[in-house]
Amino acid sequence: MRRADRLFDIVQVLRKGRLVTAATLARRLEVSERTIYRDLRDLAASGVPVEGEAGVGYILREGYDLPPLMFTRDEVEALVVGARLLRAWSGGALAEAAARALDKVEAVVPDGRRRELADIRVYAPDDCATAEVRERVDLLRAAANARRVVAFDYARGDGTPSVRSARPLGLFFWGRVWTLGAWCELREDFRTFRVDRMAEVRLLERTFVEEPGRSLADLFAQYGVE
Repeated sequence: MRRADRLFDIVQVLRKGRLVTAATLARRLEVSERTIYRDLRDLAASGVPVEGEAGVGYILREGYDLPPLMFTRDEVEALVVGARLLRAWSGGALAEAAARALDKVEAVVPDGRRRELADIRVYAPDDCATAEVRERVDLLRAAANARRVVAFDYARGDGTPSVRSARPLGLFFWGRVWTLGAWCELREDFRTFRVDRMAEVRLLERTFVEEPGRSLADLFAQYGVE
């Protein structure tokens, strides 16, 4: 890791607002504690408001921030590839937001990084998801964020139809298919619904609170995901 990247990473860790020891930083960045102490002295000397002492821990004074544009080559590529995947597979709102974010990044990064943006060779076709799926993903994402109950017509794999109301907990992408992880009010249990098998998705007025036993964490635990 370049020293400039290491100094940036130290600031990113310290800005989380918790005391962090030099030993913790050394383990995280895979350098010696002596190197960390030297880096902390250099940061303080350059005007970064690092506070703390050896054996106790360090923290960044509240209110200090760094421009979020000191990207490495791999980070720039990750942003571009992520935006292209969103454009190909996600809801329209997220795809547009990703494109706008990249425009902002491109406008302020150094010239060398801007050329790298144009030269990234990882692509995703733009027509992977249908307009109907994109619209449902946008609506379900908004419902999950707002904790709003949704209702929809649903067709199981064998074609059997049903009408469901559910508490949307999270959206999951599996390569070519989006699914909704939810608490199904009909079955009184967790269910996973394929978004491409939904129809007439409706955002209800009812809201919900993630109760113990019906939360996203409980859904993950049921499927063995930490």
